[in-house]
Amino acid sequence: MAEEEPKKVETETPSETPPPPPPAEPQPEPLAEASKDVVEEKTVIPPSVSEEKVEGSEAVAVIEKASESAEEKKEDSVNRDAVLARVATEKKISLIKAWEESEKSKAENKAHKKLSSITSWENSKKASVEAELKKIEEQLEKKKAEYMEKMKNKIAMIHKEAEEKKAIVEAQRGEDLLKAEEMAAKYRATGSSPTKFLGCF
Repeated sequence: MAEEEPKKVETETPSETPPPPPPAEPQPEPLAEASKDVVEEKTVIPPSVSEEKVEGSEAVAVIEKASESAEEKKEDSVNRDAVLARVATEKKISLIKAWEESEKSKAENKAHKKLSSITSWENSKKASVEAELKKIEEQLEKKKAEYMEKMKNKIAMIHKEAEEKKAIVEAQRGEDLLKAEEMAAKYRATGSSPTKFLGCF
């Protein structure tokens, strides 16, 4: 019985090692060899008493290999966790950069849209003011033409009135000359002189 118990212990100890990792993860080759040894040990038929000493040393070697593989697995899992953490951090950073670029482009597009709408508003207002100015200029030109016409008419009326007054003066002068000639002819005919001028001589 005592012999059977160590055999059980030897065969059970390799089964206490952690199960191999999922096949999706890359495994180093030494780990695969150690797991093959462990599987082979499990399937070995218990040897005779003379082979037990040799098998005991092999079991110790298998246990050492299993503990080494467990340490390597821990290191690999730590490295894998570090790599996964780094990948997750890089992913977050790239997502943040993409979000930042997206937000910047949104801000640029929004500002560009607002600036273009302000520019179009400015252009439409300028166009309406310029149209109003042109309209006022046309009205002023029209009024100017009307006032110039009125002034020309006034000038023509003044000239006409002046001509009429000149004509009246000329007519009066002609009448006065005729009167003077008639009076002179009368005085000549009678031989008398006008009393008005007698005091001067």
